[in-house]
Amino acid sequence: MQRATAGLEPPFGVVDLDAFDTNAGDLERRADGKPIRLASKSLRSRALIRRALARPGFDGILGFTLPEALWLAEEFDDVVLGYPTTDRPALRTLAGDERLASRITLMVDSVDHLDLIDEVTGSRRAPLRVCMELDCGLRLAGGRVHLGPRRSPLRTPRQAAGFARKVTARRGFELSGIMAYEGQIAGVGDDQPGSWLRRAAIRRMQGSSAADLLRRRAAVVDAVRAHAPIRFVNAGGTGSLETTTREAAVTELAAGSGLYGPGLFDFYRSFRPAPAAFFVLPVVRRPSSSIATVLGGGWVASGPAGKDRLPSLAWPPGLRVTATEGAGEVQTPVLGKSAHTLRLGDRVWFRHAKAGEMCERVGELHLVQGGRVVETVPTYRGEGRHFL
Repeated sequence: MQRATAGLEPPFGVVDLDAFDTNAGDLERRADGKPIRLASKSLRSRALIRRALARPGFDGILGFTLPEALWLAEEFDDVVLGYPTTDRPALRTLAGDERLASRITLMVDSVDHLDLIDEVTGSRRAPLRVCMELDCGLRLAGGRVHLGPRRSPLRTPRQAAGFARKVTARRGFELSGIMAYEGQIAGVGDDQPGSWLRRAAIRRMQGSSAADLLRRRAAVVDAVRAHAPIRFVNAGGTGSLETTTREAAVTELAAGSGLYGPGLFDFYRSFRPAPAAFFVLPVVRRPSSSIATVLGGGWVASGPAGKDRLPSLAWPPGLRVTATEGAGEVQTPVLGKSAHTLRLGDRVWFRHAKAGEMCERVGELHLVQGGRVVETVPTYRGEGRHFL
């Protein structure tokens, strides 16, 4: 990889296609025959979305904003919006284009969403496809403790069935599916470094949550299907494919981050993706014989603040950031056994803690395969698209 990109001027982004394809095959293996809907936010490059969707185990896209979905639906014919939208111009565009409306499914979880869509687009229109979101967090202590993403007010079969009745009775909507994402399992590694007590607590929480969801998701699906012939039930994520795929009620899975293999996915017992996506920065000064300073580096991931959200140093081996500066906005000093050998202009390779967020920093990705750069492709940013 270093030799293949030696002629490129940093900073730049790189994707190892051999690792990307290996990761895709492993996701398919873990899905065990169920189709994987590709989470576009985890790639943020149409070229790599195409590459993943060309594989037999991937089918459809899980988008993150309606403007993004409208753009992707010009090319791809099945885009489920993973989050509700209040984007009025985008809703008007969707309602006014029969082809796009046949390719995009909106996410809803309340009558308020239906009211807003009707207010913006009018109720006398061709039906818009919608997907109902189920909250899959684990609740303990009588509901006083909630573990997992807070994504929907709908939790029980009764609540889901009541909402399904309201959707199907309302002109201008077609209830097409259910989304039921268990972030507390899919997005939390069960082999975290540090305290064994914390690891044990995570594993116990995830086991309890999986048992709860096995019963609750099936009951919700049965309750909703009594009112609407939904096409799909989407669940799971990169970190939970092998458990979620066993649920008969789930018809498709979702994943994306596992293709790039970012830092947050280093800490799972059941799988370990190959690092496939990197960003590369130049050494620009040597403040001492034991420290090398690179340009930029503070590409911190979203989520709760902590060390696991920082980029990790991938190459040369043995480097670490300083305790006082960390990964900085415009410079990052590095220490360690390799630091003293770095010269001005040398490169330091980083991995982002999350997947697609790296692509908000670079306009293109250099794709390496077989020891050479085989293609350079734009990210969303490189195509002038900034969705969130």
